[in-house]
Amino acid sequence: MKTKATLEKIEPVFGSSFTIRRFDPDTACNHKPYWHFHPEYEIVYISNGRGKRHIGDHISFFEDGDLILLGPNLPHFGFSEEIYEPHVEIVVQMKEDFLGNAFISKPEMSAIKQLFERSRHGISFSERIRKQVGHRLEQLHEKNSFDRLLELLSILQELAQSTEYEVLNAEGFTLEVNAQDQGRINVVYEYVEQHFLDNTRLDEVASLVNMTTPAFCRYFKKLTRKTFSQFVNEYRIAHACRLLGDESLSIAAISFDSGFNNLSHFNRQFKAITGSSPREYRKNIKKVVS
Repeated sequence: MKTKATLEKIEPVFGSSFTIRRFDPDTACNHKPYWHFHPEYEIVYISNGRGKRHIGDHISFFEDGDLILLGPNLPHFGFSEEIYEPHVEIVVQMKEDFLGNAFISKPEMSAIKQLFERSRHGISFSERIRKQVGHRLEQLHEKNSFDRLLELLSILQELAQSTEYEVLNAEGFTLEVNAQDQGRINVVYEYVEQHFLDNTRLDEVASLVNMTTPAFCRYFKKLTRKTFSQFVNEYRIAHACRLLGDESLSIAAISFDSGFNNLSHFNRQFKAITGSSPREYRKNIKKVVS
């Protein structure tokens, strides 16, 4: 039940400027979804099945597969974690400058550049676009490296021109991460993971990253656009969301097991962060898996 966000390091294979991975029932055991972020843009195609989107502080459900585009450093769980039907998942990851620093600024790339900007909040595309683009994504592996690149650009252009999408408005822990920030953020996550059931202390976490408490508060707010207390509560609620799938646990027990000692406070925080009550959220989970 860990919810520590891990910086995922993605290296394209030799001879390619982007990464493409395919997961199906035969490889699913090697594909363990977890809470992570990375500086690459990411296209995720899920052929079918009902499941959950958890992107930043956005939580919603899809009914019959999904096609998602995520901007850089937007933390998310793997989207196939709660899909029980046989399905295919394609993940494509690329840096904004994967064709060179100046390429995205070319006039022919203007629509794709705007698409990338929208993706910073997360985008989910319609069923029609999912089926249309998903078929093309499934064929990418069969192409040679040059044709694969041309096809990816064509797919991005099709997504850029489509009006059949929903912006998910995921705020989340979006990071402009340099090497020093990565180290500090990993320390913060490690601390919260170990102490979120207890009283997390600002002075302790500030000391761990060699800052005074006021300096850490300013640094954390500037980097994440939220207070450390808000982040801890979101971490606890994300943990509670996973526990709610176990119907043997009462909501009061889940509140306690997520670091909240007051049920009313837990209910208020859950509603504020997810948009639904814990009871409503549990009902939605039952719909997804039934």
